[in-house]
Amino acid sequence: MWFEDAILYQIYPLGLCGAPAENDGVPAHRLLKLLDWVEHIKALGANTVLLNPLFESDRHGYDTRDYTAVDCRLGTEEDLKRVCDAFHKAGLRVLFDGVFNHVGRGFWAFQDVRERRWDSPYKDWFHLNFDGNSNYNDGFWYEGWEGHFELVKLNLHNPQVVEHQFAAIRSWVERFGIDGLRLDVAYCLDPDYLRQLRAFTDALKPEFWLLGETLHGDYNRWMNDSACHSVTNYECYKGLWSAFNSMNLFEIGHSLNRQFGAEPWCLYRGKTLLSFLDNHDVTRVASILQDPNHLRPAWALLFGMPGAPCVYYGSEWGLTGHKSQGDAALRPALDAPESNDLTAFIAKLAAARRQSPALCRGSYRTVALTNRQFIFERAVEGERVLVAINADAQPYTAHFDAGCGMAADLITGADHDFGGGSELPPYSAAFWRCER
Repeated sequence: MWFEDAILYQIYPLGLCGAPAENDGVPAHRLLKLLDWVEHIKALGANTVLLNPLFESDRHGYDTRDYTAVDCRLGTEEDLKRVCDAFHKAGLRVLFDGVFNHVGRGFWAFQDVRERRWDSPYKDWFHLNFDGNSNYNDGFWYEGWEGHFELVKLNLHNPQVVEHQFAAIRSWVERFGIDGLRLDVAYCLDPDYLRQLRAFTDALKPEFWLLGETLHGDYNRWMNDSACHSVTNYECYKGLWSAFNSMNLFEIGHSLNRQFGAEPWCLYRGKTLLSFLDNHDVTRVASILQDPNHLRPAWALLFGMPGAPCVYYGSEWGLTGHKSQGDAALRPALDAPESNDLTAFIAKLAAARRQSPALCRGSYRTVALTNRQFIFERAVEGERVLVAINADAQPYTAHFDAGCGMAADLITGADHDFGGGSELPPYSAAFWRCER
């Protein structure tokens, strides 16, 4: 499917567009700012845009009030349609963020329960107990997501809730032509719910993609033929930065082999997980890497490893932001996209990936691994690419059996001769496409 060749660009619209932190109820056409980003995203080499929450919410978008109304702080349905049409016209697919595990306290059905209590026809939409009380003194107890009672957990075993959500998804496809969904906290979603969702979306639109947010455990629980097509690869996310900080590339090498290697026990061989260096929930990669010289090799590793790489808005030019400063520091308002040498380098990585079936869908094999250097092979029938990373401040000459004499570096276009060893400059990366 198309996701195997995807290069994603992630935007948190409430942040980028400068919406107030609290929903003030004042309509504004902030979402149209995204029109200024279309050409930048296309020039970067991405072919898919992932938009975080867009619909009416209390604060940050993950506390939904209404699945059908665009958040008034962002604009109108017409604004969102105009933005999605612009992305599609530029050849970019569009994914929305589906927040289906929980809603905000301002969600219309929960407000009805607060007003009418046990007489509300929506009381079974939630996990309620009228013998208790909430932190908000509602006069009844309810389950919140992971102890956050501003996020009201939905009863996804109630067919009415499922039908309401599926009707919203259908309307998103009909109104905005979306190509898939990111499923927020997919690790909280019941397998039976995921089965229903997969069957529904499979019938709704050809090749509609479900991307689940998962953190730990065996991702096959949420990524299979009756659940999500893909999930977020948080295991490798951690290794992608900490392996550089500790100068121990064995960490990320172990994770990649554990997930994608040829051994029978490897977990996700042949599957396309979402790979990322940062996102709206974690510290920016430019802030977490201790040596800024590691930015380029880290990005090269992301684009060379198995999975669909994702770029979070602003990180392509080295934008900083630390989780310790709160979520707002990770989701800043920006006047316009920027470009620099790092942006140009990432665009070259994206161009290399787009022209290489091996980088998109190839198998994985470790070729050479030290604390500071890492070479691995991606291969499909008719093409082999060797991804080479040098994280050291010194040049390194690698001696290994490349299985061929000559290659072309997909990043620079330069020819490479494997004879006599392969020299890697300090803090460098190469994508060597081997001669056939």
